Amino acid sequence: MTQVTILPHAGLCPTGRALDVRPGGLLSDALLDAGLDIEHACAGACACSTCHVIIREGFQSLQPASNKEEDRLEQAWGLTATSRLACQVLVTNEPLVIELPRYSLNHAREED
Repeated sequence: MTQVTILPHAGLCPTGRALDVRPGGLLSDALLDAGLDIEHACAGACACSTCHVIIREGFQSLQPASNKEEDRLEQAWGLTATSRLACQVLVTNEPLVIELPRYSLNHAREED
């Protein structure tokens, strides 16, 4: 199992969290399975940027982003050099530390 550490996020994970994730799985699935209600408007089809995460540690262990992912990332709020879409990140054997951005640009979401 690979340890994925989520840094504190005011709305989704106020105290932070550590998860044990099976290598080879998608980061978005691991986060959702752990009960973290991350945005994922396109259900993992790489058609939006709502599952944007920032990889704070372990970025070099990941496969490079595809051109399609890079195009979608350009739409993300708070883009950094280590930004990725969680639906495109395959967890490796290397531990990851991720930050969930404060905002998401989800034009389809309807607020209550």
